[in-house]
Amino acid sequence: MKKVIAFVKPFKAQSVLDALCELEVECLTFGEVRGYGRQKGHLELYQGSEYAITFLPKVRIELFCEDFRLNDVTDAIVKKARTGRIGDGKILVLNTEKSDEDVS
Repeated sequence: MKKVIAFVKPFKAQSVLDALCELEVECLTFGEVRGYGRQKGHLELYQGSEYAITFLPKVRIELFCEDFRLNDVTDAIVKKARTGRIGDGKILVLNTEKSDEDVS
């Protein structure tokens, strides 16, 4: 089993989720987060005052998949999330152990 954690731009999240549903990913976790990376934020103007936005909005998607499906899952995320600009996000893949116990 692999745990896949993907950080994508918010406006790309729905297309990534649709692609994962086509692959019949059974369950995933989706959350809005804020992050800081190579984008370094940007300046905004609010009521005539300039201020810096350091942490930019992202969407964090977590899921588990079997080892043989990993390439399909990561390829689908990259294909749907990529904009070609800085800040497209990251995909992390972690090894996990599958438990045979049912947690209620």
